[in-house]
Amino acid sequence: MADPPDNTRARTASGIGNDMTRLPTFVFTQGDPAGIGPEILLRESTRRQTEGDRRFHTVLVVEKAAIEALNWAMPVDPGLLELVDPLGEERTVTPGHPTPADARGALAALDEGVRRVQALREQDRPAALVTAPLAKAPIAELQSGFRGHTDYLARGAGLERYGRDYLMAFLSPNLRVALLSAHCSLREAIDRVSVESVTDAVRCLARHGGPGRDPGPIAVCGLNPHAGEGGLLGTEDEELVRPAIVRLQDEGIDVHGPLPADTVFERARRGDFRWVLALYHDQGLVAVKTAAFGQATNWTVGLPYLRTSVDHGTAYDIAGRGIADTGSLRAVIEQTLELL
Repeated sequence: MADPPDNTRARTASGIGNDMTRLPTFVFTQGDPAGIGPEILLRESTRRQTEGDRRFHTVLVVEKAAIEALNWAMPVDPGLLELVDPLGEERTVTPGHPTPADARGALAALDEGVRRVQALREQDRPAALVTAPLAKAPIAELQSGFRGHTDYLARGAGLERYGRDYLMAFLSPNLRVALLSAHCSLREAIDRVSVESVTDAVRCLARHGGPGRDPGPIAVCGLNPHAGEGGLLGTEDEELVRPAIVRLQDEGIDVHGPLPADTVFERARRGDFRWVLALYHDQGLVAVKTAAFGQATNWTVGLPYLRTSVDHGTAYDIAGRGIADTGSLRAVIEQTLELL
C-alpha cells in the first residue's frame, strides 16, 4: 500500500496533544455486543492509551452492559477517548450467547456512530466510522432488508438513488478487491451481473478508488471458468462483461477484462493491476482472505464519509474468553489513517 499522506505522517511524528479540533476522530461501533467486537475495541484502545498513541481522538460506541460483561476497567483520557452507550439501558450481555436485545444494541450503536461521524464532517473535522462485526440475521428481524453494513449505510446516505455508486472493497498490503455484489445468494449474484452493473461498478472505482480520478489499472474478473473460454464455458462474459469493458475503455478508464479469476488476483499481487473487481462475494474474498486474512480492511467505497471495518466476524465461540486477536483491528486503524 502507498505511504500515508504527508499530513498523517506529520500527525504521527508530532503527537499533537489534546487539540481535538485538529486530531481526526475515529468513531468505533461495538458490532454485536455478544461477539468479540467490544473486547477488541477495549483492548486496542487501552493499548493505545498505555503506549501514548495520540494520532486520533477515539469515540467508543459500546454498551455499558458489554463492558461490564468483560469486567473491563479502562483508563479514560477525556482528551483522547469518549465512551458512549447507544442504548443507555440496564441489561445483561452474555458473551458468546447473542439475544434479540444484542441485535438491537448493535443497530443502535451503528446508527449512533453514523450520526456522530456525519456531525463531525459537517463541521469540516476529519472523521472515520470504524465498525466491529455484527450478525446480519438477528438485525434483519428488526430492520427489514438488512444484509450488512454496506447496503445499510449506502441506503442511509441515499446512494441507491444514483445507481451502484458504492462498493464493498477490501484493502490488504498487496491486493485491492472490490465486489460487484456482496451479501446475497450465488444465484442472485449471477443475476446481478449485467452490462449496466459492471459499468456502474467500474465507474465507482474510477470516481472513488484512488487519488483524484486515477484508481490505476482495474481488472474485471470473468464470471465463468477461464472467463468463458470464448463462449465454450458460458456466454455471460462475452455478452455481459466484455461490452461493459469496451464502453468503459471508450470513456478513457484503464480497465481490463473479463479475465480468468484463477490467475487475476496473483497478477494484481505482482502489480499488474491496482484493483480487481470480483463479480460475487466469494470470488473476491477467498482470494483476499487467503492472501491476507487479519490484515485486510473492509472499506465502503463511495460513502460521503469514511467507513472501514475488520475482515472477520463476530467469533461467538471465543467471545469473552480474553483471547480475541486485535491484529486485524490494528491493521484497519493504520489503513484508515492512510485513507483520511
